[in-house]
Amino acid sequence: MFRNLLIADSGKGNVEEMVRMLRAIPPCRQARINLLHVVNEQGGDNLKDHRNQATILLNEAVDRMGLVHAEVTTIVREGDTKQTLLAVAEEVNADLIVMGSRGLGRLQSILANSASQYVFQLSTRPMLLVRDDLYVRAINRVLVTIDGTGVGDDAIRLACELVAAIPGGSLTGIHVARQDLSPSRGGRSQADDILEKAVQRARALGVEMKPIHRSGDIGRTVCQTAEEIKADLVVIASQDRRPLVAKALVDLDRLLGSSVSDYIRVHAPAPVLLVREPESNRLPSGATS
Repeated sequence: MFRNLLIADSGKGNVEEMVRMLRAIPPCRQARINLLHVVNEQGGDNLKDHRNQATILLNEAVDRMGLVHAEVTTIVREGDTKQTLLAVAEEVNADLIVMGSRGLGRLQSILANSASQYVFQLSTRPMLLVRDDLYVRAINRVLVTIDGTGVGDDAIRLACELVAAIPGGSLTGIHVARQDLSPSRGGRSQADDILEKAVQRARALGVEMKPIHRSGDIGRTVCQTAEEIKADLVVIASQDRRPLVAKALVDLDRLLGSSVSDYIRVHAPAPVLLVREPESNRLPSGATS
């Protein structure tokens, strides 16, 4: 479970409500809270005033969230929001980044220089994205995507840890195939095997998971299913990340491509918890597994 949270607070949106919901889950009550506000580096002569205003904003946010000031690390930095947030996440060794989002699509995000889109694509740490247009509910019903990969297993583990700590919490796992495959001679398909292994893994972690198999467009189907079951949180695993060489550039091909995680980020009817493969686990360019 999360022990060290980095909260990107801009003084608006649903992030603070999401933090309150997380703190209602017993294991998360002991998590260290790092509250970050980034002052635009173009503040110029008014930079000192902007820093003072940011400090006031963070102190007010601590009060609104009902936190104890002595137990919260407030951080004010100057610079580019996107780069600064990633750098601070490394500094404090955050095991979860919580950030708000306007819910812009890919092209809109690029044109608007969206910080959440950038961090969502590049962070190697779990990230909880909370759109401004959502009604944030207490976390009870969790939907996790099942893909049969190692990072997918990490998403299952994280979802199970959350649900196991919530009295009456429920977990649904969904596997979406782009098209239905014919069952083998034993009457089982590859999807059946993937879901059965996921159910067994959840059970070993103390959680009974309801499996769902659907076919079609992955992003749309996950969002539709989240709506059907009234999920309060969607946990997704993704290996889809821009290469390191693209960090200094806007990678239009990737951002305008068919990113499943990006579609869910924009359209899911609940906050999205993204689990990525740690950078240390990724093979160097040109290497094979």
